[in-house]
Amino acid sequence: MKKQILVFAIVAGFAFACGGGEKTAETAAPAAESAAPAPAAEVSLEDKYKDDPIYIKGVEKVKGSDCMTCHMVERKIIGPSYAEVAAKYENTEENVNMLAAKVIAGGAGVWGEVMMTPHPAVSEEDAKDMVRYILLLKK
Repeated sequence: MKKQILVFAIVAGFAFACGGGEKTAETAAPAAESAAPAPAAEVSLEDKYKDDPIYIKGVEKVKGSDCMTCHMVERKIIGPSYAEVAAKYENTEENVNMLAAKVIAGGAGVWGEVMMTPHPAVSEEDAKDMVRYILLLKK
């Protein structure tokens, strides 16, 4: 029995001496290094473009109109979101002209049966500024 206790004591001693004891600062990884990196926070479309002159001019004109009654930047309400419109149309001068004409004339059928109200009081240049802002919001 004494022999078994002696063997146990020797094995325990070796285990402790070879790293079986407490972790030291050298062997323990800091929590910050061992944790997986946190995913980057998603930036909203509005925050992404807030300093862009096209964004600034267009958002000012959109907010001064009745557009926000039916449209939101990233969520569909009555009409499509601006992000959906930007995803559907390439940002070309041809599309800017075509969509500006739709803002002024109104219409239905592209996004469903709900008609977009015509906006005859909006100038062609203002409508183009609004459309350029909307097309800028492509993800």
